[in-house]
This record gives sequence, C-alpha cells and structure tokens, in this order.
Amino acid sequence: MRIELEKRARASRFFTFASPLLALVLTLLFGGIMFQLMGKDPYFALYSFFIDPLTQVWSLHELAIKAAPLILIGVGLSICYRSNNWNIGAEGQFIVGALVGSYIPVIFYEWHSPLLLPLMLVLGAVGGALYAAIPALLKTRFNTNEILSSLMLVYIAQLLLDYLTRGPWRDPKGFNFPQTREFVEEAVLPAIWPDSGRAHWGFVIAIVVALIVWFMVRFTMKGFEISVLGQSARAGRFAGFSSKGMVWFSMMFSGGLAGLAGISEVSGSIGHLQPSISPGYGFTAIIVAFLGRLSPLGIIASGLVLALTYLGGEGAQLSIGVSDKVTRVFQGLLLFFVLSCDTLIYYKIRIVWTKARSALGGGNS
Repeated sequence: MRIELEKRARASRFFTFASPLLALVLTLLFGGIMFQLMGKDPYFALYSFFIDPLTQVWSLHELAIKAAPLILIGVGLSICYRSNNWNIGAEGQFIVGALVGSYIPVIFYEWHSPLLLPLMLVLGAVGGALYAAIPALLKTRFNTNEILSSLMLVYIAQLLLDYLTRGPWRDPKGFNFPQTREFVEEAVLPAIWPDSGRAHWGFVIAIVVALIVWFMVRFTMKGFEISVLGQSARAGRFAGFSSKGMVWFSMMFSGGLAGLAGISEVSGSIGHLQPSISPGYGFTAIIVAFLGRLSPLGIIASGLVLALTYLGGEGAQLSIGVSDKVTRVFQGLLLFFVLSCDTLIYYKIRIVWTKARSALGGGNS
C-alpha cells in the first residue's frame, strides 16, 4: 500500500477562497486542545489570545504597530512567490534595511532636518534591496538555490546588528547598554493619533504600498509578466519575458519592502538600534503571504491576524501564565493548516494497493 497525491482536474472555487478561513478554524481548534493538555481553560485561553487584545483602544494601536512590518514584508514576498522565486531571507533584509536607514541618525546624530526621515526611509529600502540582490546574483550567475542563500544571509545580518550595537555604534552615554544613541525628533516616524496611542505612520505606509502593489499585479504588464513567469517560465520566454530579469526584480522588490519595514520599525516603534529589533517578522510574513493567498489585499487582513497572535501571546503570558513560545506554536499551526488545505484543494489523496509477490511466484520464470 502506498499513498499518492493525484492532481485534480479542476480546483474547487469555493474551497479556494474558504481555505484560509478553514485553516484558521483548525488552528483555533487544535490550539484549544493544546491549552487543554497544558491544564489551561481552553475557552479563557483563546479569549485571552484573540479577543481580549481587541477590547481596548491602546491595544488596537499596538496591533497596528505589529501589523505594519508584516504587511510590508508579506506584500514583497507575494511578488517573489507569484513569480516562483523563493525569498526566505526577508528577516535579514529587514535588519539590513534598519541598519542602512539608521546610519545617518546614528553617525550624524546632531543633524536636524525635515529631509532626515524621508532619506532614512529611502536608504532603508535601498539597503534591503541590495541585500536581497546577493541571492539573486548567486541564482542567476551560479544557479545557487535562493532558499538556502537567502536564509543563510539572515544570520550574517543578525550578527552584524549585534556587533554594531555592542561595538562601534554603541551609545557612549548609554551606561554600557548595547544600543545606539536615541534618534532625534526629526528621525522618528510620528504617531497617527498622538493623544490616543503609539500607532505611527508606518502602518499607513504599509496599507498604501499594499494598494499600489495590488494595482500593479492586477492591471499592469509587470503584473501579467509576474503571473506568466510564475506559472511557466517556458511560456514566459515565448512571450518575450526574461526569467533572470524576474529573479532580480522580485528579489530586490521584496528586499526593498523588507528594508523599508525594518527602518520603519526602528524609527517608529523603538527609536534606536539594539541587538534585537524583530521578534521574527521576516519569517512570520511568509505565513502572512500564504494566508493572504498571495494577494496584497488579502495580506492586509492576514497581517492583522498574525499581528494579533503576537499581541495575544504577550497578553496571555500575564493572564494565563504561558510561555511566549505559544505564539510560535500558533503561527506554526496556522502555516501547517494553510499549506495542508491548499494541497488538498489542488490534489486528492489516492491509496494504491499493491499485491505482494510471493516468495515462490514473484520472480520471472
């Protein structure tokens, strides 16, 4: 007996759209079972995780803060995955974007100008794009697997951030804490509603970028090129499209948005560089992209859902006394069920029964 996946003649349109909701329901169901096994009340635990963070105004601001980088990175990754290029290193591009964008406020910390913040955002996007160009170069020139190369570059970026914040860029007046100088006022993304919470304009930037990319994918020739090359590189070549050119475009585009998310996070939420600036946004954004069906509009919704897992996980540590690793478990469950549901949409499981050959009659006479 063996189990095979057989491609369906036609995928169900209903389940294609219902798949993310089904994955979310299954995640909640198995999450409740997990809490039950941990000796916690599953109903109260799920309420603390997913409902309680939405009941106060300040928590909605925190939700927007956490959703902004997830949406930005997820939108960039969706372009990669639509074109069949697999950028797994958005976390590293996020960090490098934060480093490059922070260069001016850290080194030239006495410079005050209205141009400072726009320049930081541009540098952050450029830094992320150039870092993503490394796996693009390796793939187009040496046929290197971009999954491995982009992933390995994450650790280099993390070590570089740690070195700079503990060494050359450390604040000389910071009592030996591993962080840079605090950014000047002109280098900080302002709050949207200063009187009610901390949500900053990074969230607005993320929504605007998602809408622009949605328009590009839906109505422009570049969007058509992305779709054609993603479905069939051979068909794309007949249409006059360049597979190598798409590798460069998709990787640098996603890296640029990841870098923009990095400098927005540092400028808007933290106000300085420190050894850890991300709880794993670059990896979580992979789940965001697939949960949003690789659609920029869907990614806005899925980014808010995944941001809720971060916010709920922080609250659940206090309300029900669980580890912060529970957040990772929920995110892992969600990714597992999203991919599983998508697989069953396009493939059906077939059990093949094979007759065992007898020891005497199985061979050729």
